[in-house]
Amino acid sequence: MKKTALWFWPLPFLFFFSPTASTQTLEGEQQRIETQLTQIDRQKTQLNGQLEEIKLRMVQRDLEAIGLPSANFIQHSAMALEYSEPHEQARWVAHIILPDIASGTVSRSNDFRPDPKVTTGSATEADYFLKKMKPDSIWEYDGFGYDRGHLAPSADFRWSAKALSESYFYSNMSPQRAEFNRGKWAELESILRDYITNHPQTQLYVVTGPVLEDSLPVIERGVNRVAIPRFYYKVALDMANGRSIGFVMPNAALTYPIEHYAVSVDEVERITGLDFFNRLDDEREAALENKIDKAVWLPTLAKGDAEPLVQPDLPPNHFNTIVATRYAGKGERISVCGKVVGSRYSRTGNLWLNLDKQFPNQIFSVFIRKKDLVNFSYDPKLELEYQVVCFEGTVDIFNGTPTMNLEREEDVRIGNPSKR
Repeated sequence: MKKTALWFWPLPFLFFFSPTASTQTLEGEQQRIETQLTQIDRQKTQLNGQLEEIKLRMVQRDLEAIGLPSANFIQHSAMALEYSEPHEQARWVAHIILPDIASGTVSRSNDFRPDPKVTTGSATEADYFLKKMKPDSIWEYDGFGYDRGHLAPSADFRWSAKALSESYFYSNMSPQRAEFNRGKWAELESILRDYITNHPQTQLYVVTGPVLEDSLPVIERGVNRVAIPRFYYKVALDMANGRSIGFVMPNAALTYPIEHYAVSVDEVERITGLDFFNRLDDEREAALENKIDKAVWLPTLAKGDAEPLVQPDLPPNHFNTIVATRYAGKGERISVCGKVVGSRYSRTGNLWLNLDKQFPNQIFSVFIRKKDLVNFSYDPKLELEYQVVCFEGTVDIFNGTPTMNLEREEDVRIGNPSKR
């Protein structure tokens, strides 16, 4: 009978698979990988810091290459400015909105402080308000009635903690009425950021400032008597697509839509006496600065909204959609004129017409009840949509919107009365 051989593994091989040895090896590998990840994170942080510094230097280079409004200026990490000592604020501040704002995560720092580069001394906190510590260790503020309004907005620098922090220098502040700073001015800043978001392959050159005059009022209680501008301006240039736009806005509560304040860069230069983007060759500079296409910059216009009619061009007792709101609730019959940019029949058969601004941003509506539609020889929706029309009647407020209730065809006149 053939015997079967029996085989045994050597004892050392069995020890290789012991639970204790295996555990020690895995823990060692874990520690090695975690150490490598820590080193990679540290290296990534260092590289990101170096990359940010390079981008800041590129911003400085590009600002000077396009041409700053004057030769005497202060250069910060991502903005340049000229300080007007008599007015205790910048005459202009130039910066660039980069595509990086789309992914930027830096939030407001609120570290307001004097600008150390203003050799004559910039404005300070005490130019805008006073504060004192109460016995309960809570600060009590005594404001002078004005916001510390950014010229170059901090949100434009949310890709760089350093640049964003420097936007809180008092040299970048100007006394703005709260309803202006937090209203149309903030809306304009947001529109320009959205422009870059919608054009991610470009960067936007922006110059902002107050319209400074010799006779401006000042903040009397402030230590430096900072001048209070009546108007502010902003100009923007998209070199990649060859277009520019300017804005001049009163330092007040504004009711007109942003497009009302849009002008050419040439017009801003006329008002301020500044020469923007002056290192471009003359022919190219002139082509960029003397015309604007508002619809390219303002998406609501591109989507069908219309600018309110120019009030001074209208005949007596005829008002555009902004001025007509002042007559809400007065019971006075007036004519309101504007472009019908949107219309719809409700479920109950009533007709709504929106003038100049579409739903849900409507600024003036005309309402025709179902029972009154028989008073029209045509379908008002089909006949009036996209037309400039004047409606006569009284104005009331309905769900927060100035609204005119229309009952007769005789109260409708198609066409712009300013052209008749």
